[in-house]
Amino acid sequence: MADTTQEHTHGGDTAPGDSREELLSSLKAYVIGLALAIILTATSFWAASTHVLWQPGVPIGLAVLAVAQMGVHLVFFLHITTGPDNTNNVLALAFGVLIVFLVVAGSLWIMANLRANMMPLEMMDLHHQR
Repeated sequence: MADTTQEHTHGGDTAPGDSREELLSSLKAYVIGLALAIILTATSFWAASTHVLWQPGVPIGLAVLAVAQMGVHLVFFLHITTGPDNTNNVLALAFGVLIVFLVVAGSLWIMANLRANMMPLEMMDLHHQR
């Protein structure tokens, strides 16, 4: 009976299977991810607010930084990897990307249709002059 109480007190607050080394390595991964996210965010704000960079290249640079930021979040915070145990996570991510694509594409389609069917500006001015 003394052996079972030692097993329960030895683990402390960790879940079964979690050791102190595993917790420290996951904490290290979170800190690295946070540092990378802060660096990428600061770089994005710097690129958008200064006029040091070639101006037509700023949107491309911001897009590259945004993709890098998404990669950091997926790997370090959402733990999306290419391992076989992450199949459900990758499928859920792909479904989320599909839904976002459908919403954005549908919104652009609707706005383009509305713009094509709007009354010309000259006609609107004639209605207001009467």
